[in-house]
Amino acid sequence: QVQLVESGGGSVQAGGSLRLSCAASGFTRSMGWFRQAPGKEREGVAAILTGGGSTFYDDSVKGRFTISLDNAKKTVYLQMNSLKPEDTAMYYCAAAETYYGSRAALRPGSYKYWGQGTQVTVSS
Repeated sequence: QVQLVESGGGSVQAGGSLRLSCAASGFTRSMGWFRQAPGKEREGVAAILTGGGSTFYDDSVKGRFTISLDNAKKTVYLQMNSLKPEDTAMYYCAAAETYYGSRAALRPGSYKYWGQGTQVTVSS
């Protein structure tokens, strides 16, 4: 059983930055950040493999968002820079006990464990 606790959301103006954190208890192999805006499906933003540190990004955030992992703290981070209004959403951390490749790593259905979500709002 894995529990995930997220923090770091908030409100920021376009062009600003935020860092999300997700502390995990239990063993994980893949961890990801997902987001869901009102009326839209949940989508993968970024993912990382806890062994080896391979990372995967959705095209919409490449060059702006960075996912990283502190294995000692069992915490995954999402550094979000150059934020845009379209980044506004509830952001969720997720974890799985399987190593995934690029496609599966950004698919919500690949993950068994989910955090409670943290709201990110970007104003223009």
